[in-house]
Amino acid sequence: MAAITEAQTIAISINDIEVQVPKGELIVESVKRIGLEIPIFCYHPRMKPVGMCRMCIVEVGFKQPDGSIRKMPKPQAACTLPASEGMAIYTDSEMVRRDRKGVLEFLLINHPLDCPICDRGGECPLQNNTLFYGPSTSRFVEAKRHAAKAFPLSSYVTLDLERCIQCGRCVRFTEEISGDSQLAFRFRGAQMQPSTFELTDFTSKFSGNVIEICPVGALTSAKYRFRARPWDLETKPAICTLCSNGCNVWFDYRVGQMVRINGRINETINEEWTCDKGKFGHEFYNFESRLTTPAIRKGDRLSECDWASAYASLIEAFKGKRVAALAGPDLANEDIFLLQRLFRNHFDSNNLDYRYFKHAPRDTEMRAGKDSIQSFEDRSAILLFGTSLAEEEPILYLRVRKAWSLNDAKVIVAHHTRTDADEFAHLVLRYRPGTQRTLAQALAGKVNAADAEAKTGVKAALIEDALKLLSGAPIIATQKVYDLEDGVETVNDLQTLATATSASLNVYALGANHQGAHELGMLPGLLSGHRPVAGKPGLSTDGILKACAAGEIDALWLAHCDPFDLHPDRALVESALEKVSFLVFQSYTVSDAASFASVLLPSCAPAERDGTYTNLERRVQRMSQVIPAKGSAKPGWRIYSELMLRLNPSTPNFSASDVMREIIKEHPGFSNADYSILGEEGTLLP
Repeated sequence: MAAITEAQTIAISINDIEVQVPKGELIVESVKRIGLEIPIFCYHPRMKPVGMCRMCIVEVGFKQPDGSIRKMPKPQAACTLPASEGMAIYTDSEMVRRDRKGVLEFLLINHPLDCPICDRGGECPLQNNTLFYGPSTSRFVEAKRHAAKAFPLSSYVTLDLERCIQCGRCVRFTEEISGDSQLAFRFRGAQMQPSTFELTDFTSKFSGNVIEICPVGALTSAKYRFRARPWDLETKPAICTLCSNGCNVWFDYRVGQMVRINGRINETINEEWTCDKGKFGHEFYNFESRLTTPAIRKGDRLSECDWASAYASLIEAFKGKRVAALAGPDLANEDIFLLQRLFRNHFDSNNLDYRYFKHAPRDTEMRAGKDSIQSFEDRSAILLFGTSLAEEEPILYLRVRKAWSLNDAKVIVAHHTRTDADEFAHLVLRYRPGTQRTLAQALAGKVNAADAEAKTGVKAALIEDALKLLSGAPIIATQKVYDLEDGVETVNDLQTLATATSASLNVYALGANHQGAHELGMLPGLLSGHRPVAGKPGLSTDGILKACAAGEIDALWLAHCDPFDLHPDRALVESALEKVSFLVFQSYTVSDAASFASVLLPSCAPAERDGTYTNLERRVQRMSQVIPAKGSAKPGWRIYSELMLRLNPSTPNFSASDVMREIIKEHPGFSNADYSILGEEGTLLP
């Protein structure tokens, strides 16, 4: 939500209870201040009110000078009625009860009796409102209308037209929130129905949200359909780890199996929205290829073994050898911290990295995000440079679009190809591929606009128009810029621009905990808090892979990562994994790199263990264990702790919270991330 400003308050009464509310506040929100609730269908607090369903009707009057109340002759829709001085609201009068029953009677005329088989059954607002406010019996005996059942709008969303009550929530979401406007109403009257234009696929990157906000079972999840009933499910809070936004979600599971993901409210990050990647991309929890038991290579085969045997082989292969480790994006902070301690303090190696860019910058040149996601709502101008934000940082994209739609923020998009943000951009600087640095230099005043036009193709007048808007405007880029040959130089030029315009430069991380890896120093340089190794910095990801290919690394540890998926040079990865003498593959599911492994270590997936993650805005959030680990899989921090215990007997870490206390000792910025005080919204690092 936007920052709260001091508002003028007025006095109204609700059911004869006096209450002070902000002037202009919708009555449907005002009643919540005294613990009451008005039934709704079409209203949603994050979208503009339309008053389509009339379920929220209330009786309204105004206090007269003599103290009496003069009532309006007809009930009013609370979702479109702003509060004004002296207003008297009645939410449970005889008129209101009668008219609510009438509204529900009309809604149920053609609504099918699908409750026993409907996926929404048991958590359906229509069911609930009918039980609380509707008639006990129906007066209608005529045949109901019929339409095609289970019409697929996309591979994710299924439409059941018979159930639709024409509330418009889904259509308004695509117009007001996601901005792709892929749904609209077709036809009129009883035939009105939500549909894509020309019946094309519903390809929105945020389509899963319409399933959650639909107040009936008209829009359901094709992935969840008929898999469970709400009362069969157990639900726990979790963090999505499929990108760096760190969205808060509800994790629904049944007998240890993930069933579905729903958005969870966190005003500082995702409000209550999810992207489709986050909502439908967690099926890996149920993969049959999950690793459940350690295995050691014997000849051409990997044979299952116990953890003690695996640890013994690891100590033999890594102790006193030339070794390295690469970390994946979904390792928790606790894992990263102990992995570093294991390698720096016990294996005497600084060959550690988490970055898979084509042109990784030096440790000191790595830039990260400075501005919080929520802060963008209040910006008057924003520069998106070289990023397709809806694909790379989807929830941040929604927040930038909200700044434009609610606060008229001027969004400037600089990219070599079309992006989703072009739809609402004030200016689009379309440069030729490979000329992004010249454009950055022109914006920073290092290159003449006319010269930049000749090389980039961006009109000099557009560059000058952009410069007029950039004073104090934050710059958003992502670490994908480091895949470019001159990416480091481009970032430096953007920093010059930010300094000159008194703005902030945000080069946001892309992986779930890449920011945490950066904060904790999972980098090859010599870092404070760790014992240096002969004063020699380690190798970066590229250097590690090249050294493996050249036979200069004896043992490589892949922690929750597969370089085949992450590194741009597949030939280098294949050569490195083939030639390294000893390869450890630690993960929760099998992938290409596993076939090269000398040892397989089954590790817990994110929701199967306790841990914290640091999102792109440097917010540390806790993921508590939701479902049990598969087989004998262990969290990464426990694997490293038990291995260090064998190398140097001492008091071990018994829980993830113990590891966090160790982190705080070496990195005081994490002091508010102590499990005993870390709240549901997490904590921003200072």
